[in-house]
Amino acid sequence: MPPSGDGAWRIGTAWAKLNLYLHVTAIRPDGYHELDSLFAFAGIGDRLAVRPADRLTLIVDGPFAPAVPADGDNLVLRAARALDGHRGAEIRLTKNLPVASGIGGGSADAAAALRALNGLWQLGLTDAVLERIAAGLGADVPACVASRPVQVSGIGEVLVPAAPLPACWVVLANPGVAVSTPAVFRRFDADARSFRLAAPLGGCATAAELAAALAQRANDLEPSAASLAPEIPAVVEALAGLPGCLLARMSGSGATCFGLFGHEAAAAAGAAALAARHPYWWAASGPLLGGEAGDAVL
Repeated sequence: MPPSGDGAWRIGTAWAKLNLYLHVTAIRPDGYHELDSLFAFAGIGDRLAVRPADRLTLIVDGPFAPAVPADGDNLVLRAARALDGHRGAEIRLTKNLPVASGIGGGSADAAAALRALNGLWQLGLTDAVLERIAAGLGADVPACVASRPVQVSGIGEVLVPAAPLPACWVVLANPGVAVSTPAVFRRFDADARSFRLAAPLGGCATAAELAAALAQRANDLEPSAASLAPEIPAVVEALAGLPGCLLARMSGSGATCFGLFGHEAAAAAGAAALAARHPYWWAASGPLLGGEAGDAVL
């Protein structure tokens, strides 16, 4: 099929996904884990650009490009083929987020590709349709399509829009280690940890209220991940010690952790301080999307 349009690049961002909390509520007979989690998205992410081409190609650059396959196994290419297996496009992915780090980088990239190619190819598909396509690519991909706060349950397939988040900012930090999600869940199972009842988070008016509500919850995978990556507790401790940090914990299955802040300047200063103290860590700051701060970014 010949390329359409004027050849201009369409630019999008694959926002980092955070589990503000993550509870394991049950293990099903088939071995899958049922969850209760609040997904939110930070104004920090990978950059994805698409433009018309005769065939489908992907070029990956950026600081974390060496860890990303650029062949048919890449989620971006799988997303493009799931959307329309007969069209071409030139895709460039700038990988700014660490890989296998608990912030949904690959899932967010796939969702960004669905959004960008839906526009490039003028398919006119709604978010609901894109989410159904995304479900075939991975459990986290549907939530990443809209990149808005969402309450997640089941094995990750039940998505309910969450209450809007207050204006707040985060510092993300990763100690430079990749953690296998299946390995973390296996360790969780081996540790025979207790299950929690699902308890969706209500609305919070301020960053301090959000931090207080989150403090009553946890990331149930954090102890298991820390046993596989002992650097994780040190990252959480470093974040918690930053001036203005209201709460610190691990996201997803790790090893990226986040600190919650009520003020942009404090978050920016915190990320800079971490980078200076720990030059081999990755650290970045940005707003949470979906509240006042997120609306400004979008």
